Amino acid sequence: MGTYDLLAGLPLVVESYALEPLVMDVSSGFRRQTTVIHLHGGGEEGVGEDVVYDAEDHDALQAAGPVLDLTGQTTLGDFCARIDALDLFPVEPVRGEVSRLYRRWAFHSAALDLALRQAGKPLHAVLGREPRPVTFVNSRRLPEQDGVADVAPLLALIERYPTLRFKLDPTPAWSEQTIAALVASGAVDSVDFKGHYRGTVVDNPAEPGFYRRIAEAFPDAWLEDPDLSADGIDEALRPHRDRITWDAPIHSIADIEALPFAPRMVNVKPSRFGGLERLCAGYDYCAQHGIGAYGGGQFELGPGRGQAQLLASLFHPGTPNDLAPGGYNLNEPPDGLPASPLAARPSATGFRWAE
Repeated sequence: MGTYDLLAGLPLVVESYALEPLVMDVSSGFRRQTTVIHLHGGGEEGVGEDVVYDAEDHDALQAAGPVLDLTGQTTLGDFCARIDALDLFPVEPVRGEVSRLYRRWAFHSAALDLALRQAGKPLHAVLGREPRPVTFVNSRRLPEQDGVADVAPLLALIERYPTLRFKLDPTPAWSEQTIAALVASGAVDSVDFKGHYRGTVVDNPAEPGFYRRIAEAFPDAWLEDPDLSADGIDEALRPHRDRITWDAPIHSIADIEALPFAPRMVNVKPSRFGGLERLCAGYDYCAQHGIGAYGGGQFELGPGRGQAQLLASLFHPGTPNDLAPGGYNLNEPPDGLPASPLAARPSATGFRWAE
């Protein structure tokens, strides 16, 4: 039986829903806004988090309010299908289809949480999986001044958290001195070339010499999202293909199958898959084809982070999950944050990481 089949038949009663806005300044230099979806029914509440990146889309959602008719007695599978058939955006989203996937996942995850709570069961019990400690990395982009990356804040963070590992965005501002300092730290598990972003603040040029220099400097790191379509990049990274992994292009099984070569590892990011059935199919596909998986976050501010950590604990606990506790995303991470691996702490019922 497939993973989704274990969940789709769960009974679900929805009586109302509410929208909760969240906002915070995070470490990548932008003001993050998300919306928590609260589904109510049968004396229980289910939560999910809308991680759409554009504030305008959240503002429009809040202005419209909970206007969708989601009430009724059904099953989880039928409710998710109903959500898929609705337009969840009062106005056209800024980023188009990817934002629709993010919002769809918010409603699906809230429904999963509510169905499990109404059943009085935790997710791992229904799936028959044992929650395990979650290995995580902290995703960061080094601050830059006068065209030079500053490694000092990262090294200071390592002093406070000696076992912390990183997923970093290399940029042309990485000097030889910067690279040498990062290599000496021994803390870089993966580098994200951001080769599939266009028209964003994290766009990165695809230059063969730069790619080659990074790949050779970090021979044990995963190389995420190179732009292999750019001139000279495929040739530059051909000796390192066994370390190339993918994140931004992966929204479905079809996207995995469309990659230029079979991957050893991909990021199965729940919100990016955009729906419970598609996500479960992705997990099953990777397991059947011997493809490793790791999870990723979207700068969640609410329950979405814990839900992604819970899924990681069930499906890929020991890989470099980009799911550090939210405190690591602050401009000044506080003392006392958990170290990797995170102890498994599923809630007694529902689809949540216990507080």
